[in-house]
Amino acid sequence: MPSTDSLIHHPNGQTSHIVEDNFSDPWKPCETILIQHGFARHAAFWYHWVPVLSRQYRVIRRDLRGHGLSSTGDDPKYDYSVQTICDEIIDTLDQLKIDRVHFLGESTSGMLGEILAARHPERLHSLIICSSPTWLPPAALNLFAFGQKDWPTALRQVGSRGWGEALARVPGTLSITDPEYTSWWKDQVAVSSAEGLAKYAIFLSTLDSRPYLKDIKIPVLILAPVNSAATKLEEQRGIKEAIPNAEMVVINGKGHEIYVEMAAECQDAVLKFLHGLRASSS
Repeated sequence: MPSTDSLIHHPNGQTSHIVEDNFSDPWKPCETILIQHGFARHAAFWYHWVPVLSRQYRVIRRDLRGHGLSSTGDDPKYDYSVQTICDEIIDTLDQLKIDRVHFLGESTSGMLGEILAARHPERLHSLIICSSPTWLPPAALNLFAFGQKDWPTALRQVGSRGWGEALARVPGTLSITDPEYTSWWKDQVAVSSAEGLAKYAIFLSTLDSRPYLKDIKIPVLILAPVNSAATKLEEQRGIKEAIPNAEMVVINGKGHEIYVEMAAECQDAVLKFLHGLRASSS
């Protein structure tokens, strides 16, 4: 089946945009991979993973709250909390009639995956995190503010494109120096509204997945970047130590976006991990 776009309408009035691909053999059962992008990105950023994964799995790419074509949570009654964000992911699975998924969380969405794995292990076959910190320390929040009062203010002052342009200049962020990629990347960041990103930045500013790590019992793969501006290799090793039986593959890229720069290496590690799970369960 070709890529299909749809909107999930949640009971709280919000909508989540998803893109679905499945090129697996139609006579065979297949599991589902849910991809959740990092901050200021959206489903389109993962286009190059679809051919590799969708031949064997149903692949769903979902825009986070306030990102891409999902709604921004403008209703003043909206409870912008980790409970709400996780409930919306679970509701997405419920509406798609999917019992369990392999959750692939990139950057800060790995934090969501860790919380889901601890709170809702019955809905996840496995967890894969890529370049994922467990929290954003004051130094990171100050960096993302780019001279403004705080991170959300920066987004509202310069807009999503202006903020993306500032981030692109930070060493260890973009891993590819191709100017055409950088131009495309900025255009895609600009798809999300500044207000939507600002609200999500407020949410991320206090999100902390560290207390949940010890409670994760499902299989976990950590794709650990060597030169990320958002998370150090030491932190990645700490995640591995905190999660029983977690696997870690170190990806020696130039920056944070190893899923782009080192896509083949990351994809190979993911498929090897998933095939290993399949073999162990058969």
